[in-house]
Amino acid sequence: MNTQDIVIQRIIPVRGPNMWTYRPVLEVWVDIQTLAQLPHALTTRCYARLMQCLPILRQSTRITENPADCMFELEKGVFQAALLEHVTTALQGMAGLPAGFGHTHSTSSPNVFKVIVRAWHEDVTMFALLAARDLILAAISDQPYNLHSTIETLNKLRLQFCLGPSTACIVDAADDRDIPAIRLSEGNLLQLGYGVNQRRIWTAETDNTSAIAETISRDKELTKSLLEACGVPVPHGREVTHPADAWEAAQEIGLPVVVKPTDGNHQRGVFINLSTQNEVETAFTEADREGSGVLVENFIRGVEHRLLIVGGKLVAAARGENATVTGDGVHAIAALIHAQLNGDPKRGHEDDLPLNHVKLSPAVELELARQGLSFNSVPALGQVVTIQRIGNVAYDCTELVHPEVAAIASVAARIVGLDIAGIDLVAEDISKPLHTQGAAIVEVNAGPGLLMHLKPAGGQPRQVGRDIVDYTFPPGDMARVPVIGIAGTRGKTMTGKLLFRLLGLHGLRTGLASSDGLFVDRRQLRRGDCATWADGRRVLLNREVQAAIIENGCTQILTEGLAYERCEVGIITNIDWTEDLSNHDVLDEQERIMVYRTQMDVILPGGMAVLNADDERVLDLARFCDGQITLFSKQAKLPALTEHLQAGGRAVFIDHNQLIMAQGAQRINLCDVASIPVTGQATNILQIYNVMAAAASAWALGLTPDLIEAGLVSFVSD
Repeated sequence: MNTQDIVIQRIIPVRGPNMWTYRPVLEVWVDIQTLAQLPHALTTRCYARLMQCLPILRQSTRITENPADCMFELEKGVFQAALLEHVTTALQGMAGLPAGFGHTHSTSSPNVFKVIVRAWHEDVTMFALLAARDLILAAISDQPYNLHSTIETLNKLRLQFCLGPSTACIVDAADDRDIPAIRLSEGNLLQLGYGVNQRRIWTAETDNTSAIAETISRDKELTKSLLEACGVPVPHGREVTHPADAWEAAQEIGLPVVVKPTDGNHQRGVFINLSTQNEVETAFTEADREGSGVLVENFIRGVEHRLLIVGGKLVAAARGENATVTGDGVHAIAALIHAQLNGDPKRGHEDDLPLNHVKLSPAVELELARQGLSFNSVPALGQVVTIQRIGNVAYDCTELVHPEVAAIASVAARIVGLDIAGIDLVAEDISKPLHTQGAAIVEVNAGPGLLMHLKPAGGQPRQVGRDIVDYTFPPGDMARVPVIGIAGTRGKTMTGKLLFRLLGLHGLRTGLASSDGLFVDRRQLRRGDCATWADGRRVLLNREVQAAIIENGCTQILTEGLAYERCEVGIITNIDWTEDLSNHDVLDEQERIMVYRTQMDVILPGGMAVLNADDERVLDLARFCDGQITLFSKQAKLPALTEHLQAGGRAVFIDHNQLIMAQGAQRINLCDVASIPVTGQATNILQIYNVMAAAASAWALGLTPDLIEAGLVSFVSD
């Protein structure tokens, strides 16, 4: 075996909040073998080669530790496993992924480390990590490495697997409001929220977007007729069936004209300002290839604009600019297009660039012919040649839109029936009413792209994802259902069952993912151990669910993470501090605390932690909770309990065999513990703890003491 190696021992894709961070990560166990004793000179040369290859390493994206530590040590000649984390993060950044979490953790085995990096998508991050390993080894052995090919492949994987910019901006906006987002497919279909309160979004279409409205928007002739009937200015024209018919229609309408597909998109097959029979007939042939029919319309003078309407309001607008090249007296137009237009970093084939590459298409050829030029023509020094008049709508002009124009665009969206729409209009001056300049709306689009507003080629970016989320979920609506997470060593399953019973009595259709199965309301959906990330997700995806109870074992947190991003109630029943977790290299108390604090970290600020106060170390986990605390204990005189109540906190405890709920000085006496069947007439101490945890959680969720008592005394475990 090559001793200069980084051996990957284990790969753990952690898909939810975990002991490291709130986000999905890839945890990779690596053995750096003899690299820890790499000679000083070889290590410093490795540093120099990496710095030359990846200057981005000087600006590390790590957020948890001093970013200079690893590179500083490497420069001094000390190899560290954290280098793999740094290089992986750098490669993801070079491929266009945002900065993310990174951490390297030692293990009990010499030279074996856990390298943890933010996983925007498991396949993408895994490729980046393997490439980082190869790059480091190449730098150590002074072997060539094709970084360009790696970044190119990584970029392709990003485009293939990661969310597109339009969808990603909606997820980010939802995250800012603590609205959870779940990706439902490898495409851009999202669920925002949980259970019965969820909504679905596909790019810029919501589950409020009518299928009929979308069908209407794809039929340009139908759309135009509906708009015209309602007084919205549109170009005049008709559908044509062959080249001669197109020329005949052009003469009827009056030259110049526009020829375009009836159902095309992205401006493909659109030809404007046509004045001769040859131009019209040539345009018909090309437009016919791009759609199922061809339209001929009168040409509206002015500039293309795209107005984004969300929920009946204008939220962003962009205008187009002609694409031009400037002659140098030496190069042909085809070469100038490549150098001056397609060489612009704002242009490309990727979905995250505001402008597309200019193709040597028939539309461009026709535009050049109108100027007496061709692709092979060599324009004089300083001569400006127009290449494209359409397809460059990426310059923000939101602040310039006249109120009447915004109102008409909103009316157009409403006529078609779209809640989110991209309105294409042509006007010479967007700051003036349309009727004063002969302007018109030319298209209404469902599922409009958002990139031109998020990353305009010029002007101010617009936070349109936030507008879409605020429309979908008005302020105050978090799209959530109550989520109760139960962690601990023992008692989780029974606590979940008791709480499931109480919430059912309260009238909530409740989902339960537990070691005893997966349940929704009175139906068992799956048998066996369902205390898994996948089954927790199944509960949250279910549109019947009004409340969710999800059991989380220590192993699940370590290997999968939590199924939910945040929760209303987080319970820790108890912790066996001697439990064998050596398989996960969790060997000391502090690391156990890191695991169990995960449940505390995700409780919402308005939520409640329910903690077993009879274990001081469990009680200490309260410091990690952003919400309030309810303690439970079988000792009515426990000092921590007394202190908590004196501070106005909540507690559930046993006093003279009576189940008590208390807040501050107020006490609510429930039933005798012996009257609760699962306690075995008050002899089963573990079940008494489970009863207290369930009662405290139900109380936190607003259930009345009478209902809690009735539910507990009538519950019989199956």
